[in-house]
Amino acid sequence: MAAVHEASLGAGPGGGRAGARRLIRESWYRARARGVDPECARPAPGPPADVELRRDASGLREALPVLRETLLGAYDPLEHIMLVCDADGVVLWREGCHRVLRQADTAGLAEGMRWSEQQVGTNGMGLGLVARRPVLVHHAEHFARSLHWWTCAAAPVHDPRTGRLLGAVDVSGPHHRMGPAALALVSAAAKVAEGELRLRHWASVDRLRTIAAPLLAGMSAESGLRALAVDPEGWTAAALGMTPPERVTLPARMAPGTAWLPALGLCALEPLPGGWLIRLTPQRQELAEAGRVVLDLRRAGAPAVTVQSAAGGWSRELSPRHAELLYVLAVRRSGLSAAQVAAALFDDATRTVTVRAELSRLRRTFGTVVDSRPYRFADGMEVEVLLPEVLGELLPHSTAPAVLAARHPEAEAHSPGW
Repeated sequence: MAAVHEASLGAGPGGGRAGARRLIRESWYRARARGVDPECARPAPGPPADVELRRDASGLREALPVLRETLLGAYDPLEHIMLVCDADGVVLWREGCHRVLRQADTAGLAEGMRWSEQQVGTNGMGLGLVARRPVLVHHAEHFARSLHWWTCAAAPVHDPRTGRLLGAVDVSGPHHRMGPAALALVSAAAKVAEGELRLRHWASVDRLRTIAAPLLAGMSAESGLRALAVDPEGWTAAALGMTPPERVTLPARMAPGTAWLPALGLCALEPLPGGWLIRLTPQRQELAEAGRVVLDLRRAGAPAVTVQSAAGGWSRELSPRHAELLYVLAVRRSGLSAAQVAAALFDDATRTVTVRAELSRLRRTFGTVVDSRPYRFADGMEVEVLLPEVLGELLPHSTAPAVLAARHPEAEAHSPGW
């Protein structure tokens, strides 16, 4: 592997085929494009006080006990350490064998250090955040040569309410002590952590329901009134005069007053303890045809979209799949059939059932911004796509042929027929 690493440092995204996996090869390519030096790549320290602030903001503190129990209890704590980082790759917590912790100190694997792929190159936590899936980075698969004695297994942790990337959990140790079972274990630990966060979320929705249900019952005398009580992430706790959606897409910045919501139209918003009361207008007001969509793909871990029109404005972070779909629709403004979208996403034009289901969810979220037959942005919509500075960082989690072709235009063709 060390020989493959050496041979690949001067190669493009298709280099090093003899030994490096595509996941590792593309990560090396992004690190080279960013100017990371494999001889002296080091994590960047932040202010000491910043760690506690990041811990509170990360949303991961509540999952820490189950991560300790799963990883430090099940895996040999005498040879390994557990690390938890936020979505920026900053290490928030680390625990485990004191001897291995001292070894980790020499590499900068300490609380407050930023282990993003952009900063250090290929490493477990950084690559897990970029790829959005569990990864094992073994020995010379690390971009920095100073880490070739080390092996990391990492898995991303997502907010079950929103799908937002919260950070990653990692098990690391000397490479001769780490086996493939570490990847399965850390993947399971991430799922257990997300399950704990999900239980806490539904408990908060139940608390909101106890407040909102009597309030809505008292409003039932108002003729034709339709209203919802939702938590800060839009999950429905109670409803009046309508079949409640499971979740409502809310503006990025909520404030009392009138707002346009994609799934409901023009609404009045009122704060509740632990959520919001949404009153629907008597007649639904759709988003005007003329408007502007900005698809922001500059941050690998946080693709986002903003919609503005005469009826109102709205913005939110995107799930990986919705980011891929909107990118494909932005590239082909004339529209695509379900088979063409399937070819663009999966390199398989027969997967139309999956595509129609995904696009149905997309249209429920975005309202009239996206049309069908063919699938496209609504007529009159101005669409702008903001791309990352390094094209190799365009939706790096994606394996969709349409994204691969844009990410590496100089490399071999990736199913150009879509």
